[in-house]
Amino acid sequence: MGKIFTPSANNFGKTDAVVIGGGIVGTATAFWLSGAGLGVVVVEMRDGLSTLTTPASAECFRAQFAEPAMAALAIPSLEIFEHFDEVIGIPDYSISIKQQGYLFLTDKPETVGDLKQNLEQQHALGVTDSEFLEHDEILARFPFISDSVLAATFRQRDGWLSCHEATQGFAKGCEARFFINTKTTGIQMDEKGVCGVETDRGILQSRIVVNAAGPFAAEIGRMVNLNLPLESVRRQKAYLKTSVAIPQDAPFTVDVNNNSYWRPEPGGVIIGWVDSEEPVSQPTEKVHTDWEFPAITLDKVKRMTPFFEEVEKTVRQPDMHTSAGYYVYTPDDQPLIGPVPEVPGFYVNCGYWAGVMLSPQAGKRIGELVTGKLDPKDNPLRPTRFKEGLGKKGKTLMSH
Repeated sequence: MGKIFTPSANNFGKTDAVVIGGGIVGTATAFWLSGAGLGVVVVEMRDGLSTLTTPASAECFRAQFAEPAMAALAIPSLEIFEHFDEVIGIPDYSISIKQQGYLFLTDKPETVGDLKQNLEQQHALGVTDSEFLEHDEILARFPFISDSVLAATFRQRDGWLSCHEATQGFAKGCEARFFINTKTTGIQMDEKGVCGVETDRGILQSRIVVNAAGPFAAEIGRMVNLNLPLESVRRQKAYLKTSVAIPQDAPFTVDVNNNSYWRPEPGGVIIGWVDSEEPVSQPTEKVHTDWEFPAITLDKVKRMTPFFEEVEKTVRQPDMHTSAGYYVYTPDDQPLIGPVPEVPGFYVNCGYWAGVMLSPQAGKRIGELVTGKLDPKDNPLRPTRFKEGLGKKGKTLMSH
């Protein structure tokens, strides 16, 4: 079982691999590296695992991706979540998985074709259980949706889970050590490549360093003179406690025309909005929220889900809790995974706007690359793809 603690001076020294970042991506990476037989240390600057961007997410997962490289991560990641206790070797371990589906809605004729095209691509990539629904069937299955709806895509096996329990499960299911309250301050290099990680508590000697630092990954990259193509954008969500009857069996519901979403949560509902006008910003540990965000988002989600009009009328300020984290974008909106040739021993697992849902297989891929089971040339998300002219944006819904 992994050990999570604040290290003292005698805990430092040599280790096979160092993972920088203790969110769900870094912890999943440590799980697979440890399972491959490597001694692993995760360095996390905060006072616990999964306490910055991971818990600020909507904690959702889906296989409805149109890009081959993203689907190749999402499909097996979902299967890992479905059998999580078996994967981590802890019987009956729960991540509170809710497979109530993912519903993408539109009431705009010009968007119907996009949904159909997206679904066709999903089917071509092996996600054959996603469905295209039209007006009457949508209202028959989801009677709380507005009568103005024209079309939707839906997949029942998609849903959400507890990010905290998933992160802790990856940690408990491996032999890695997790150094919390420990900030990375530098990376040592010699003629062979990386050779150590400097922290504010001590130095770890290692020839393998994985940058899984989430919104701070660009800063870590600069420690080895890399300018990683990463942009951090703040994203907010709000939990509303309400007496209005929210259908607790509802799916994760998305209005693709304004990028708003909602899902049920015990005692109320989670709402959010992916603001395309939010600027790129310098990441911070204390991510500010906008006091008006719940009101703006309520106005957006009620467009396709009319019961939010009653929520809007009755909810009070003390019943609203807004939190914020970061989406991290690359030029093609897909993560950077794999070794960086110019810095031998330095790997990246970063650049996520969908880190929770892709983390299990992404961590496994790093393990396969480190151990040589996967050739970097066979990894479509390799960080060299932009220099190779292979970076291309897809048409996945709700990334921006």
